[in-house]
Amino acid sequence: MLYLRQIQEGIDFIEAHLESDIQLSEVARAAGMSQWHFQRMFKALTNETLKTYIRSRRFSRALEQLTNTRLSVLDIALASGYETQESFTRAFRDCFRLTPSQYRKMGNRSLFVRKIRFDQSYLAHIHQNISLEPEIQQQPAMQLVGLPTDYYGIDSEKNNLGQKLPPLWAKFLPRLGEIANTVPGVCYGVVAPAGPHTEELRYLACIEVRDPGALPPGMVAMEIPVSTYARFTHRGPAQNVDATVNYIYSSWLLSASQSHSLGPDMEIYGSQYHPTSADSVMHYAIPIIHAGR
Repeated sequence: MLYLRQIQEGIDFIEAHLESDIQLSEVARAAGMSQWHFQRMFKALTNETLKTYIRSRRFSRALEQLTNTRLSVLDIALASGYETQESFTRAFRDCFRLTPSQYRKMGNRSLFVRKIRFDQSYLAHIHQNISLEPEIQQQPAMQLVGLPTDYYGIDSEKNNLGQKLPPLWAKFLPRLGEIANTVPGVCYGVVAPAGPHTEELRYLACIEVRDPGALPPGMVAMEIPVSTYARFTHRGPAQNVDATVNYIYSSWLLSASQSHSLGPDMEIYGSQYHPTSADSVMHYAIPIIHAGR
């Protein structure tokens, strides 16, 4: 349960620094994880983004101070990381539909957001009866060619996946004929962080090639080294694949004897893939290494 302990260490770091300007990269560093994987696991476990949780916890402390102390709204605003009372009041109203002063008069404790404590009992109810066993595969080195884009995933408040990825595939698929030396039958969506300290992800809609050759305009080549992948099967419409990915990151990885290798994840689209069909089959694969390596 190493990942669970690491995520809890990230939560503890947040609690100890609620009065500071917390950077997501600092939280991940405190947990000993990459920012992308910390954010993705956190979102899968809690169904909220890391930024949202930090803001909620800051407000929870502010709510408690408004209820139980005589601190001024300005003092509470500064302690919550806001530079002015006005900016704090504006954010508070956006979140709760009332001002700090109005809340102080109401004293509504139901708005409190408690610190998360990750343990076995918390995990037990997350996915209830869902259980997916992957196929562990030794993946030979692959040469890929495709169209890239940067985007924000579901673990970011800036999530624009729906605006970026469908149009990318709509541009890529009609251009398959421009790519030389393809290995036909399967397309891939390759997902990796765009950088070490950013929420942005890089996505490549692509196909395997025997030799990249001359690249069509706007396309890039990528090599996936020899890797071990845990390959999960997703059945049903593509719009529900997030449930499968959440299971991988919030349940399977936490209990498996393997760790994520920090290489790119892969979406695998073969002949059984039909985006809107309940009978559609695709695969989501993550690169793994034995824990402790």
